[in-house]
Amino acid sequence: MSDHLVLRAATAADAAALAATIAAAFKQYRGKLKPESGAFRETTEAIAAELARDSGAIVAERNGAMVGCVMLKLMEGDLYFGRLAVLPSERGHGIARRLVEAVEDEARRRELDGVRLGVRIVLTENQRFFTSLGYAEYSREAHPGFDYPTSINMRKALR
Repeated sequence: MSDHLVLRAATAADAAALAATIAAAFKQYRGKLKPESGAFRETTEAIAAELARDSGAIVAERNGAMVGCVMLKLMEGDLYFGRLAVLPSERGHGIARRLVEAVEDEARRRELDGVRLGVRIVLTENQRFFTSLGYAEYSREAHPGFDYPTSINMRKALR
């Protein structure tokens, strides 16, 4: 296997591979999150529609095969990213970090003030990862139907 990783903007032709990569990466959370992750409801059609709205995505490829991805959208003057996904067989090689750095580069290219994300409260390892990259909690929120916070919103200022 080549160590050469290519990051690039997703196109409409990537929708099926994006859906498959997200499903494979989030599989470990099935039955562990309340409410269940919306990643399990992602479809090729829904992702294609997101890409058509100019939301955007970044993919990571090795030898022409998608090994990771992240979805993007504008949010209150910042770039929001979600569905950060790396195939289980590709973890531990810095791909998630590279994808987050690519999101930050895209936000700078768009001259945005910062980058945002949401992370589930129960996923403390993910929180530590984002904190190590300079993200800080700015609020907590409850998913619909819950009377207690279920996720943390984090942000990194870029300027």
